[in-house]
Amino acid sequence: MSHEVLGYAAQSPESPLAPYRFVRREPRTDDVEIRIEYCGVCHSDLHTARNDWQNSVYPVVPGHEIIGRVTRVGAGVTRFKPGDRVGVGCMVDSCRVCNPCQRGLEQYCVEFPAVTYNGRDRHDHSPTYGGYSEQIVVSEAFVLRVPEGLDPAGAAPLLCAGITTWSPLRHWKVGEGSKVAVVGLGGLGHMALKLASALGAEVTLFTRSPGKEADARRLGADHIVLSTDAAQMTAAAGRFDLILDTVPYVHDLNPYLPTLAIDGTLVLVGYLGDLNPVLNTVPLIMGRKSVAGSLIGGIAETQEMLDFCGRHGITSDIELIDMETINDAYERMLKSDVKYRFVIDMASLKG
Repeated sequence: MSHEVLGYAAQSPESPLAPYRFVRREPRTDDVEIRIEYCGVCHSDLHTARNDWQNSVYPVVPGHEIIGRVTRVGAGVTRFKPGDRVGVGCMVDSCRVCNPCQRGLEQYCVEFPAVTYNGRDRHDHSPTYGGYSEQIVVSEAFVLRVPEGLDPAGAAPLLCAGITTWSPLRHWKVGEGSKVAVVGLGGLGHMALKLASALGAEVTLFTRSPGKEADARRLGADHIVLSTDAAQMTAAAGRFDLILDTVPYVHDLNPYLPTLAIDGTLVLVGYLGDLNPVLNTVPLIMGRKSVAGSLIGGIAETQEMLDFCGRHGITSDIELIDMETINDAYERMLKSDVKYRFVIDMASLKG
């Protein structure tokens, strides 16, 4: 059994997103059916729609920052009931038995997790379609409870931008007295500032744009360092326990390494690919410093982040858009013309 739903899809790398009708499965025993209220717009959506990573299978229905209400549950579901406000992030399943899955790190599943769109269902091997749609059906193990006090539209980007920055902050044990820097002020960067500040860290923004200071302070930055100013970079030497690098394109990491403290780590969360120019290992060796990477977060960690945001009233700064303006939003996102995340009001979805 299955039923037809309306969404927006890219049919090729060149085609704009447009209305598309497709089939969602009837809920299995452990499934939760969700009516989607809001869906965030992530850079990954654009990359996949346009086949930038050379792995897109068309049609693509993007969207992995999903907030909605439960409409139906399978017979075996115990954690959710109709009416609950819930979220779905970048994953909808994993093997559940490998070492990472057993440790609650489903994002590092040895078999690779079933991603929310442009992936394959692990049971019937049908393509997965994302949140630019009326509804979605997901195993309860990958559904998250969203605190009712949070603005649901502003909460949507927490499911990707939020967890992508929260996971390294927690893994590297950021708390009171930690000195954290953030490189780049976009969808990820603005969440990194908010979360690091709420965890009690002293937070610095590295930016090339002098005009971002007021916004950075509003979002939680205690200090701003212009990365193009040699004197400011020199003054920041040896300061940071953790640097979260959110820049999504290739860039030179070498200027940031001297600003790490002994045992400090620079974590890449925005860029996938080869580093250019190459890393100079001298500052790493001379201070036991590390360059690391981090991918989203596990389900338990994502729930922890949502609960933390609920207690602290943290949501993303968003611009709410109608579904029909998604192609314009993609063009604006390419120009970084958004503060700081587009979110689609799915009530606007029309065929």
